[in-house]
Amino acid sequence: MTSERERPPLQADERTALIGWLDLQRQILRWKCEGLGDEDAHRPVIPTSPAMTMAGLISHMRWTEHLWMEVLFLGTDEKQNPSFDEDEADEDADWHTDGRSLAELLAEYEAQCTRSNEIAAAASLDDVGRHPDLRSGSANLRWMLIHLIEETARHAGHADIVRELLDGTKGYY
Repeated sequence: MTSERERPPLQADERTALIGWLDLQRQILRWKCEGLGDEDAHRPVIPTSPAMTMAGLISHMRWTEHLWMEVLFLGTDEKQNPSFDEDEADEDADWHTDGRSLAELLAEYEAQCTRSNEIAAAASLDDVGRHPDLRSGSANLRWMLIHLIEETARHAGHADIVRELLDGTKGYY
């Protein structure tokens, strides 16, 4: 893993900095998947967290982007998102890959990240989410973007560990 990643400019405006840091963490997460075959991408390596595979991480992050930007910010139908399981029988539903290839999951994640950036570009950082039933839906876009940076960075760290346990590959940034 020798791919170069760039941080946002040191003198960036707020929006450029927020989207820049979010995009960097997204790139790192995708980078951790480079060169993995489907068998390894779906192989659990943490006995107490069997859903935390590289494929599961990508699936979860796709749905996390969808939840925060489309459901909570735009107010779209939450039933599309498996993290809104009405009976809450499966709290890890958004980690399930249903046998989809890593390439397919990455393409879905990339499309969702593009959609999220489009949503952010069309709104003010002070605009408030539109989901009427959830407290987090009342956060402004700035808060939601900061949360997405935090969530993506946390899972990029998980991806570091999972990848090292899979094949010994290490690399930072």
